[in-house]
Amino acid sequence: MKLDEVLKAAGKNKRKRRIGRGTGSGRGKTSGRGHKGYGSRAGAKRRLGYEGGQNPQVARLPKRGFSNVMFAKEFQVVNLATLQERFEDGARVDAEALHRARLIEDAAKPVKILGNGEIGKKLTVVASRFSKTAAEKIAAAGGTVEQLDPAPQPEPKVKKKPEADAKDRKSPKAEKPPKAKAAGEPKGEKAPKAEKADKSEQEPQGKKQPEEKQQEQQEPQAESAGEEPKKEDRGAEE
Repeated sequence: MKLDEVLKAAGKNKRKRRIGRGTGSGRGKTSGRGHKGYGSRAGAKRRLGYEGGQNPQVARLPKRGFSNVMFAKEFQVVNLATLQERFEDGARVDAEALHRARLIEDAAKPVKILGNGEIGKKLTVVASRFSKTAAEKIAAAGGTVEQLDPAPQPEPKVKKKPEADAKDRKSPKAEKPPKAKAAGEPKGEKAPKAEKADKSEQEPQGKKQPEEKQQEQQEPQAESAGEEPKKEDRGAEE
């Protein structure tokens, strides 16, 4: 008798339960779905976290703090004591060698070497990160440290001055130079303005004064008045 035959006889391949084949089977009529409701409808699926309409547990729990679970970079950790036990003197220890020695699960993921334990062998250790203690102990034993992707160093923060647009920039107003005062003039009195006086004295050549216009208008009226009596005298003589 073979092992697979024993498991087959013991019920390895269980038959599927038949539903909806009469009330005598115990799974007839409603086929185990019950009467009405969401679960009795065709295509009904229970959504993850759904609690029948009440406030789910995810919403009831408070949310505090900060979490970097979605973007955290996870390292596979190996200690110096493990390298001392599993590798020979002068060996090159990289991700593939650690994976062959079953010290890490995935050779493609980053590796970090920690300084727990002592090391007395000259090893060439290649990893993504090294603790300060581990790097010092490997160098003290005569080995070398090769870091694949150096840790990013924070850039110094430089405050940038806000640059205004050319349209918003306003040209500074030119300051007028202070007027020089004569030594003999008092501080409270102002000097007379000579410009306005000169303008009043100068008269336009093309325009006449209003008095001259009135005199010119009166002269033709007087002449017309003097001619009329002469005509009347001539008529009387005739």
